[in-house]
Amino acid sequence: MTVKIKAYSDFICPFCFLGKGPLDEIVKEKDVEVEWMPFELRPSPHSKIDPWKEPDKLSSWDSFILPTAKKLGVDMRLPRVSPHPYTNLAFEGCHFAKEHGKGNEFHHRVFTAFFQEEQNIENVEVLTNLAGEVGLSMDDFKDALVSRKYREVHQKALTHAYEEAQIMAVPTFIIGDEVIQGLASKGRLAQVIDKELKKKQTSDFDGMQCDINGNC
Repeated sequence: MTVKIKAYSDFICPFCFLGKGPLDEIVKEKDVEVEWMPFELRPSPHSKIDPWKEPDKLSSWDSFILPTAKKLGVDMRLPRVSPHPYTNLAFEGCHFAKEHGKGNEFHHRVFTAFFQEEQNIENVEVLTNLAGEVGLSMDDFKDALVSRKYREVHQKALTHAYEEAQIMAVPTFIIGDEVIQGLASKGRLAQVIDKELKKKQTSDFDGMQCDINGNC
């Protein structure tokens, strides 16, 4: 019985990148299906995030983010893409990738391109090359981004995140009825997943009966 997990994240969120590690490990061990959901921390036309010019953000990076990355064994750096890019085009690319069976692969590749290789994930050419690396048609992918084919799809996904799911911060993981906000350890994720599996096993048998006519 597969447990479905909705993982809300933004590509410029360092804790979202760190949160992928424990979740990726869980995927290898348990019967779970992860759907990455878009969330833009600073959508256009809001000003872009520029941590290199904000001392408090640089301090947080050195004090909390890098030590956490080292503890988790994750290679990451503060990208010198200044200011940080808008992520709407990258998410539109995710919708294309998802439609062509490569959603999680492309999502992962965009994350590593930004936090490990310091690539500008707002650039169409950069995103197109990443799409090619995960086996997508580069020509079709680029056409979809240039034409903004998935703009409306992405806006609907954002509306869902902001208004329906009421996501206030990322990463946020929704596992059944349980909502985990913020970075979560592998153990915590496993605990919630196991709880959900037990609920599913119970509910599968609920209500089974035979009536007085012998119908079962």
